[in-house]
Order: sequence, then C-alpha cells, then structure tokens
Amino acid sequence: MNPQSPGNKPLSYGIITLIIIFYMLNIFQMVQQSEEIPYSEFLQLLSDHRVEQVWIEDHKIKGQLGESDDKEIKGFSTNLVDPNLSKLLAEHGVKFQKKIENTFFRDIASWLIPFGLFFGFWFYMSKKLYSKSAGGGFMSIGKSKAKIFVQTDIQTTFDDVAGVDEAKEEILEVVNFLKDTEKYERLGGKLPKGILLVGPPGTGKTLLARATAGEAKVPFFSISGSEFVEMFVGVGAARVRDLFEQARAKAPCIIFIDELDSLGRSRMANPMGSNDEKEQTLNQLLAELDGFDSSSGIVLLAATNRPEILDPALLRSGRFDRQILVDRPDKKGRVDILKVHVKNVKIDPNFDLNSLAMLTTGFTGADLANLVNEAAIMATRRKAESVTTEDFTMALERIIAGAEKKNRILSLDERSIIAHHEMGHALMSSALCKAEKVHKVSIIPRGIGALGYTIQTPTEERFLMTKKELENKMSVLYGGRAAEEIIFNSISTGASDDIAKASNIAHSIVLNYGMDESLKNLSLEQPNQSFLGGPGQNPYNRATYSEHTARLIDDAVQSLTDDCYENAKNILNKNRALLEKSAKKLLQQETLVEAELAEFFNEIVT
Repeated sequence: MNPQSPGNKPLSYGIITLIIIFYMLNIFQMVQQSEEIPYSEFLQLLSDHRVEQVWIEDHKIKGQLGESDDKEIKGFSTNLVDPNLSKLLAEHGVKFQKKIENTFFRDIASWLIPFGLFFGFWFYMSKKLYSKSAGGGFMSIGKSKAKIFVQTDIQTTFDDVAGVDEAKEEILEVVNFLKDTEKYERLGGKLPKGILLVGPPGTGKTLLARATAGEAKVPFFSISGSEFVEMFVGVGAARVRDLFEQARAKAPCIIFIDELDSLGRSRMANPMGSNDEKEQTLNQLLAELDGFDSSSGIVLLAATNRPEILDPALLRSGRFDRQILVDRPDKKGRVDILKVHVKNVKIDPNFDLNSLAMLTTGFTGADLANLVNEAAIMATRRKAESVTTEDFTMALERIIAGAEKKNRILSLDERSIIAHHEMGHALMSSALCKAEKVHKVSIIPRGIGALGYTIQTPTEERFLMTKKELENKMSVLYGGRAAEEIIFNSISTGASDDIAKASNIAHSIVLNYGMDESLKNLSLEQPNQSFLGGPGQNPYNRATYSEHTARLIDDAVQSLTDDCYENAKNILNKNRALLEKSAKKLLQQETLVEAELAEFFNEIVT
C-alpha cells in the first residue's frame, strides 16, 4: 500500500482508529462486567452460598454470583491466595474449573497498538517536515522540486523585458533554434547546452529566462539552486537526475536554475574540508551536462550574481557555452523599463519619463518597478487623480534617503548648520560639476542618519572621468564641511559620510588609476575578485610594495585631500554672501528645487 496515495491515506488512518477503539472498548467491557473484591469478602460470599460459579486462573479467581443475588454487578474477581481452594469450593457445591487464558491477541495488541501509534505520529511528522523540502512527502525526497510550466502557462514575452537589449539579442538565437531546429542544423550548428545569465540582483535575469520560454512556447522547468541541497548525502544528486529525466520526457524544453552559485560553488573554495552532499550534487550536474545531447532540444539556463565563486568545471565550454551579461540599464534602457512599468499606472500626461530616467542613474529594473509603485502609493495617499512629477520625486527621495522623520525635532542651531552644509554642496556642485546639475536641496531629516540631502542629476551618461573631474567631485563632497568652517568657524560630525566618499576617491586616484605625479602609472591596488565588489574588500595590499612607497601613498592621498578641501574653501569664501543668502532661504522653506536654486547659481563666482 502506497501511503502517499490520496485514496489509501483515509483507509490507513481508519484501520488504526478502529484498532484503538476496539482495544479501548474491550478494556471498558472488562471493567464493567466484573468487580475487584478482597479475598476475605470472596470467602464470606462463599460461606453465604451466594457464589454460583468460579473460574480459577494462574493468579486470579473470577466468579459469578447467583441469579437471586441482589447485587447490580454479578461478576467479581480477586487474587488467588489459597492454592487448595478446590476442596473448599467442592464443600459448598460451587461449580468451578481451571481456565487457561489465551493471551495471544492481547499480547499482539500490546505490541501492535503502541507501534501503530508511534508509526502514525512519525508518518504525520515526516509528512510535515518534508512536504515543503522534499516535494510532497518523505517517500519523494529524491524527486525534483522544479516548478513545471507548460506552454500555455507562461504569458511573459520579450515585450515585457526592457533595458537589456544586448542580452535579448543573444538569447533570441536560442528561441529561434528551438522554433526552427533544422534551419540551424543545416550548416552543422548545435544548440548551446548551457547559457549563464550573469548580472547584479534585480536586473531581470529570471524575467529574461521566463520570457525565453514564453517566446519559444516550450515547457519551462524552474528551480532554485538551493533546492538541490539537503543534509542527506545523495539527495541533491538524485534530484538532479530526476530533473533531467523529466526534461528529456518533455523535450524540447528549457531548464532554469536560479541562484546557481548555491549549487555550483567551487570545490576548491574550502581547502580545509569538503561538503560531500554539495560535491555529489555538483558532480551529478556536470555529468548530466555532458550526458544529454543538445539536439534533443533541452536548453539549460542558469542565473547568478556571483560568477567568481563558480566551479571552473561548470563554466568551461561544452557545459555553459554562453555567458550573457545582464547589466544595469543605461538611460535609454531605464526609459524603456519605465514605459513597461507605467502601462497599468495612471500618470500625468505631462510627465516626462526622460527626466526621471536621468535621476535614476544606477537603478536596476527591480528598483524602477519599486519606484513606480511607491509613486502610485504616494498619489493614492494624497487622493490625486493621477501620478505626477511630485509623486515620483517624493518616491525617489524615499528610496534614496529614507522616509521623512516628521517627529525629529532639530534645534535652530542644528538647522542652521545643516542648511549651510547642504548649500555648500549645492554651490560647489554648480561651480565645478557642469556634467551634473542640482535637482533639489532639503534639510528635512530622512531615514536613519540623513539630516539633509542634495540630489544631483547627470546631464549626460558618462563612462570615463578625468583626474580634474575626480578632484572636482572631491571638492563638492568637502563643500559641506568647508561651509561650516567658513560660517561658524567650527566643524561638525555631519560630514562623516562625505569624508569617507572623498577619501575613497583619493585612494583610487593614487592606488588604482595611477594619476599621482609621484606614483605615476602605477597600480598598487589589490584586484577585487568579486564580480559586484561587495563590502569588506581590502583596498590595497601592503605586501606588494615597500614602506617607502607606503609613505609616498599616504603623502599623496593627504596632499590630494588637502588641495580639494582648500579649493572648496576658496570658492565658498568668494561666494560667502551668496552662501548665507541661499542658506537663509533654505531655512525658511526647508526645500529648494531646481528653479528656485537657479537664481543663486547664476551669481556664483569661481
């Protein structure tokens, strides 16, 4: 009997329930039919001639009273004390016999019922434990947990994917191959066995895989790499085998493994020890990639944002033949993504998506989707008829700087310091960074630590920066602290984040870009092996250069930061009156937008 069959489960539970009920009724009946009495009372009943019949067991006496007795319970039992009881019973004319009790069924029940109860509890718990982790039950622990979508289930197409045109073009060949295999095989071409989508989180790798299946109109197997990994050795490998067996039965089809790094981590990553389960799972995946024929129409798509930790055997040609970069979109890509996400949102006809795309440099597709949703919520909150520029601006500020802290009360002195600090940034940005314009300045506290903020909008997409532009960027970052020192003749902790960013730029100029005169054309930074950079990376390795070079690096970085800070002070000193005037207006209004800032920027002296 298969315990996983829906029809057999009620039958199994019913049999166990009937055995328990029968056992309890038998005990209840025995208790009801006889009464335990002392042996002395039995002798008294015997001498009063009230006992009609007796059954003698090994250690027990069971008897029955006469019909004329007025006791409600006619049966009784007591412990056997006198082994020569038969002589006494014969003297009183009582029928008696030796009863050999058959305890076979009782003994069997005493073993089976506890075992049945234990098995039922174990079966119930194992079902709960493995219903999610093993695809529906303990007996299916080695089965693949991939979600299978047939052709009609997938409505996503390439029209729903925007901002990754290069990736779409590369993967379009796979779709055409699945649709028209003979066309590509005419010249001896073969379908790529594996395609690895690489990119930062939120750029649309999973969406692109679903769109590929939707365009090709083939079954789609979707599974996460972590779902192959279990604590039992061999389970993950069994799931890999089962996944490819199902795929072969439904070929042509697409297998999509998300977060491949959780399954395909390099086996050399932990030289001190190994994980047999993960290694067996990876080995089985490698064997399956070598084993299936690409002409069968099975395409393996995988996605990861950590390609640097994948096993080299997994990335070689013949397994993952193509690696497609799904990067953050450029301005045109962001506009296309915004068009996709605003289809179902009622926006103001006068709203310009290009201006919003310029404000969202570095945003991924997921970030832009969140931005549109936040803007729609903002408009709903104020009961507007449509989503306007104001809603998108507020949503952008909420994402970048955090929610407004309306209950955070700042003193007048603190507000004055923050206002001059932010206007120092704004004036320096207008004076030095012509490629960026100040969009908004505010002294409204947001998020955890932002007491004020300045939003800048790039006027064009930039991919290279000169040394002068980097130095100007540092001067803009130092503009806040320079303004505090000029106006209040003291400095505050508000510039901590600015100093950290400026210091990183200075280190990059000296260590990475080879732009310093004393260390010209030298790269002293340790290469970052992480695809996305990530926190905790060592900026440079002191073991690669001498103490003399380290001293030159420290002097160069210090000189660079000093020069940029002095440059910020000089410019703001020339525009001190303008700084005080603009800060005063910022204190009054709390927020200044681009049009209001223009009157101050036109008066800047450099």
